[in-house]
Amino acid sequence: MSAGRIVVGMSGGVDSSVAAALLVEAGHEVIGVTMHLAGSDSRCCSLDDAEDARRVADRLGIRFYVANYKDRFREEVILPFADAYLAGRTPIPCVVCNRRFKFHHLMERAHALGADAVATGHYARIGTDPEHNAPRLLRGVDPAKDQSYFLFDLAPEQLRRIRFPLGGLRKQEVREKARKMGLGTAEKPESQEICFVPQGDYARVVEELRPAGLPGEGEIVDTHGAVLGRHGGIHHFTVGQRKGLGLSTSEPLYVQALDPGRNRVVVARAEELGSGGAHLSGASWTRGEPPPAGQPALVKIRYRHEAAPAKLVPGAGGFVDVHFEEPVRALAPGQAGVFYLGEEVLGGGWIDGPLS
Repeated sequence: MSAGRIVVGMSGGVDSSVAAALLVEAGHEVIGVTMHLAGSDSRCCSLDDAEDARRVADRLGIRFYVANYKDRFREEVILPFADAYLAGRTPIPCVVCNRRFKFHHLMERAHALGADAVATGHYARIGTDPEHNAPRLLRGVDPAKDQSYFLFDLAPEQLRRIRFPLGGLRKQEVREKARKMGLGTAEKPESQEICFVPQGDYARVVEELRPAGLPGEGEIVDTHGAVLGRHGGIHHFTVGQRKGLGLSTSEPLYVQALDPGRNRVVVARAEELGSGGAHLSGASWTRGEPPPAGQPALVKIRYRHEAAPAKLVPGAGGFVDVHFEEPVRALAPGQAGVFYLGEEVLGGGWIDGPLS
């Protein structure tokens, strides 16, 4: 292995392009790899993006490869995404994509190429705990672009082999560096959508992927079970949703819960959406071990959610109970709850629902 050889996951966007360029500037031997994951209509990881990445690699004078993972991506990310919606959950495929593809599979390829580290264009940082000489996952310095939320389930052994060259930069600085370096991706717009969901139409993607599993029409009910209307499938809804309910009421109503067993959408008033705690499963910890019961933390229940003060109570089997200091609104099963201690990401888990 060569400590100076780093494989960079190049998506064809400005962020990964600059990440590769900065590592070249720092004197590393850089190898670019684009993972072909989605189809031609994708806003990310398509063959068009691979060509953009190839041009950047040529500009930088580095080796470059395209790795085809379309079949694996479909099985490991796209189909579970559809199944989650049909089960009344709101999935985050970007977390799974990061863990399985941008790190696990990419690290396997890096090993085959004789590299000991991988790098991406994520806005996050890797720090070191000097007492234990162990890596720590930290927020990116740009609060508007920080992506540490999507990286919560990276293991310590992965963190040791990851580099985030953009973690200390702001987006404006990254674009300026790309312009100065003459990179063709400098002005390329970034996608705000899930790569395999064109125009953000989640329901259509679910219907195309799992036509035999569609639940059909069902009831929209209030918290007392009174029927207020009908819906065309629970995969059209997420917890906290207000628009598109198809109801005419005297006060705003929001989706409080999805009941796939009875094919029901439960709606409630805004003041009924608060939860004092959350039950999470599938927890992982960036330090490798859970903290003690009662650990104070700031917890984000959605990417754009302002982190809320809470106490963590880890249990056996990867379960965690989160007790918030103040009720939080719209806990959505399937979303991630991510735990922060200052700038550090302690870990996170998958929200199953509110504490009973």
